[in-house]
Amino acid sequence: MLTIGDKLPEFTVPVQQGTNALPAGETLSHDSFPGKWKVLFYWPKDFTFVCPTEIVGYANLKEDFADRDAVLIGASTDTAHVHLAWRKSDPDLAAADFPWIADNGAKLASALGILDKDEHVAFRATFIIDPDNVIQAVQVNGLNVGRNPAETLRVLDALQTDELCPCNWNKGDDVLQLAA
Repeated sequence: MLTIGDKLPEFTVPVQQGTNALPAGETLSHDSFPGKWKVLFYWPKDFTFVCPTEIVGYANLKEDFADRDAVLIGASTDTAHVHLAWRKSDPDLAAADFPWIADNGAKLASALGILDKDEHVAFRATFIIDPDNVIQAVQVNGLNVGRNPAETLRVLDALQTDELCPCNWNKGDDVLQLAA
C-alpha cells in the first residue's frame, strides 16, 4: 500500500458528479486540482449500508474542507452509471456534490494498494494528499467500519500547520514548542 511520502500515482479515471445527466466520458486525473490539497476517500460498493453514512458525513463538511483549500474526491470500484443511479435514489447522496471516481477496473485502487483480495473491492481508505501530490496521511479501515470525516478534517488542519501537534489537537489549540 502507498503510504506517507509516496507520490500519488499517475492516473486518469472516469468520474461522475451531479444527478442531471448520464455520464458522458468525464475523467479526473492525478493533475486535476493543481495547487489544492486533496482528500481522496474510497468506499467498497455503492448501494450498501455503511458507505452512504460516510459519503454524507464528508459532504456535510465539504465547505470546511474548501475553507482549507482542499477538495473532496470520493471513489469506489463501481461504474459512473451505478454512481449516478445511487445518487438519484437518495437525496442525501444527490447533495454530495463532489466528484466520485468510477474505478470499476480497480486500477487506481490497485495502484494505491487498497484492494481487498477476497472481495475485489476497495477498503475504506482515506488519503490526504498535499498540493504537490505527495501523500501526507493514510487511514484504512476494513469493509465493516465507517470513518469519522471530522477526524480527517482535524488531521488536515494539523498537517497544514507544519508544526508538532499533540494528541487530540484541534485547530486553534497550541502546538508543541521545543525548549531551546
